[in-house]
Amino acid sequence: MNDKSTPLPDAVRRVVEDSARLDVLHSLAVLDTPPDNDFDRLARMSASMLGTRIAQISLVNREREWRRACHGLEGLIQIDIETSFCAHTIASSEDHMIVPDLLEDRRFASNPFVTGWPDVRFYAGAPVVVRGQRVGTVCVLDTQPRKEIPSDLVCQLRDLSDVAASLFSLKDEARVRARTAAALMKEEWRHALTLEAGKVGSWIWEISTGELTCNDIFRQIFALPENGVIMAEQVWNATHPLDVARVQAGLAASLEGGADYDCEARVGRSGRWVSMRGRVYQRDADGRALVMMGTGIDITEARTSADHTRLLLRELNHRVKNTLAMIHSVARQTIHETPDPKAFMEAFTGRLRTLSDAHVLLADRDWQGIGLMEVVEAQIGTKALGSSAHAAVSGQDMTLPPDHALGLALILHELTTNALKHGAWSQGEGRVEIDWTLEEGPDRGLRLQWRERGGPKVSRPKRKGLGLRLVERGLAKIIDSEVDLQFSAEGVMANIWMPLPAA
Repeated sequence: MNDKSTPLPDAVRRVVEDSARLDVLHSLAVLDTPPDNDFDRLARMSASMLGTRIAQISLVNREREWRRACHGLEGLIQIDIETSFCAHTIASSEDHMIVPDLLEDRRFASNPFVTGWPDVRFYAGAPVVVRGQRVGTVCVLDTQPRKEIPSDLVCQLRDLSDVAASLFSLKDEARVRARTAAALMKEEWRHALTLEAGKVGSWIWEISTGELTCNDIFRQIFALPENGVIMAEQVWNATHPLDVARVQAGLAASLEGGADYDCEARVGRSGRWVSMRGRVYQRDADGRALVMMGTGIDITEARTSADHTRLLLRELNHRVKNTLAMIHSVARQTIHETPDPKAFMEAFTGRLRTLSDAHVLLADRDWQGIGLMEVVEAQIGTKALGSSAHAAVSGQDMTLPPDHALGLALILHELTTNALKHGAWSQGEGRVEIDWTLEEGPDRGLRLQWRERGGPKVSRPKRKGLGLRLVERGLAKIIDSEVDLQFSAEGVMANIWMPLPAA
């Protein structure tokens, strides 16, 4: 069975090994695939129509002949190209090849399938032509030679090969289409997952019918029904009434003028902001828009953040102006009180650092306010707070508004500086007590007291210096605030009252 017959003639081998033919054959992607019922039926039909024991549909590769279907000779899937009758058929200049007696033909007389099992003597085949290339054959074989084959049977054999060619082409087209569909489905899933991950709503608007095809994200954004057909009118109805005119004007500009649709609008029920973008993708012969596609993205957080940033910038501008005015005033008064450059730098730098530290704390908290305990700690220092012999602080922590925090920080700085230079902390034995209470009610406010004990004897200064004036006027911007500074022999005491906004 596996003995080699007469080698293929060069002319036959050139056809068999032709690269264009092999490219088409391999593009069909059918070699070595499982049996196919359609081809099996075609092989049985061929044997029946031509009255032979054996019929097969073969594909001819470079090294072998492979049976796509075989009737009457099951189990023989492929043979070596040197023993192939079909290789000669595809190399023939005719549209068929008939060998009445293989044993009498010198090309096949020594073929092992002629001299041994299955002892074939008759062969008739017609090439299967796909995309202009002879990739295989439909052929019939028998163990008895025939003197001739009627012309009508030859025509039927050619018709069967044409059917096989069409079947190969259709199945290849179906395979390519299925592969393309699978790729498209995969891409659609990837696209859908991308949109879902990015929380992007997508929509396609059939303008003539008003029907809107959209994904779940878009339905959720506009609170549309989860199932069923969505009409464009439902989206207009779900849009905030104050934004509908802007939305429709943007759409009209896109439908009529060809501009890309780009609009931000609110959803009526939730008030959330949506960025809508779209483009007309199909127009009729007269230029009328037929299909528009686009996206919708919930930008509420982005707009809120932008509004918050603008608010912070306005607040910052306001604070910078006020702070510069305060710095200018402090600098002018400091240099008036302390004309000596060294003394001026020491006094002014401390006050400037106080304002700077308070601003840093406010900026870190988006100008929402500072904790009272942080203000106290920043001015009297963690070292003093850590020693109960030098300082005692009591009171429930609370958040102070920006102006309150800046004013109180400046007051505490002046009191601390005075305590270190002249008061309770000047001799290392004194103590400062700070306590406060929050008073609720119609006149909600903070009452804070600073008391010094154990320091040198204190008396009211004959002249009010800048530090004293800063303590008394530190809360001038806070309406109805009060600062009562007392100089008892026991030590300096400051009573501070600041009205607070309602909680």
